[in-house]
Amino acid sequence: MARRPEAPRWPARLRHGRDWQSLAYLAALPALAAWQWVHGFAVLLYAPMLFLTLGVGVIHHNHVHLRMWRGRRMNRFTDFWITLLQGHPTFVFWPAHVANHHRHRHGPRDVARTYRFGGDTNHLRGYLLHPFQAVWVLVPVFFGWLARLRRHRPGPWRYCMAQYALWLGSWSALLLLDWRKALLLVIVPQLHGLHWLLATNYLQHAHADGRRPVPDVEARRDTAGTRLNYARNFEGLVNPLLFNIGLHTAHHENPHVHWSELTQLHRTRYRAQVDPALNEQGLVPYMVRVFVLGALWPRFRSRPLMPPVPVPPESPTH
Repeated sequence: MARRPEAPRWPARLRHGRDWQSLAYLAALPALAAWQWVHGFAVLLYAPMLFLTLGVGVIHHNHVHLRMWRGRRMNRFTDFWITLLQGHPTFVFWPAHVANHHRHRHGPRDVARTYRFGGDTNHLRGYLLHPFQAVWVLVPVFFGWLARLRRHRPGPWRYCMAQYALWLGSWSALLLLDWRKALLLVIVPQLHGLHWLLATNYLQHAHADGRRPVPDVEARRDTAGTRLNYARNFEGLVNPLLFNIGLHTAHHENPHVHWSELTQLHRTRYRAQVDPALNEQGLVPYMVRVFVLGALWPRFRSRPLMPPVPVPPESPTH
């Protein structure tokens, strides 16, 4: 009996056609850095390179929630490529973002909740400091997660260690090759992108309502979707440029849908359910109004949606 011819094995395919934009960003960033490494620093190339570091952070985030490719090999290659471009292992999103932030949604058990550090604030100093404060509390989470992984799942643990080896090896090689170029064209842009990645938590959640809903108890400034008031949304140009990063409520409520679907979900399902103060027309206008003008005139500042935490009275001294 004649054997059936084997079906042709197609190369790995993108899960969604819109991810050609993601691939373009992942290719453009190292291309700009390489051109300047050879031909010299150019402001007109450095500025878009800094912007692309923001895009790589969002691509990393999206790739964790929904793998970009239909084949495991290309997804793993993408993990390592993002590790090289971002200057940090990609696995950190699992313990810090998926298992922590998406699980607790800016609530009291979210270890990097914005109101953990100096109270429920929303100002420029808080925005600039939040990445450093978040790193301080997240690093123990990473190491605890890796320790458990090593005990129970040594294969994935070795995969995470390979990402560390690639990242630290790439920095070492580039610093040995030319430490000035390595700092200017690789490490500083990567740190800029990582600061943005962590600071977006402050942009999206500062002065939002991190309390857990209590049945039959209405919160101040309640809306029909009080339980959704844990996040701020940004509309406008930031979304086509940065993969709908501004549509945060829709993303939290649908973490596994492709980022390109968030526009419709935000418009038809979630926009009207959150407090109007949490729907901003644009990211840059918001930052100028709250962080710059708000520092001078109180009327431009945002207002917290959570009541202040009461301070317990001091015990009497004898």
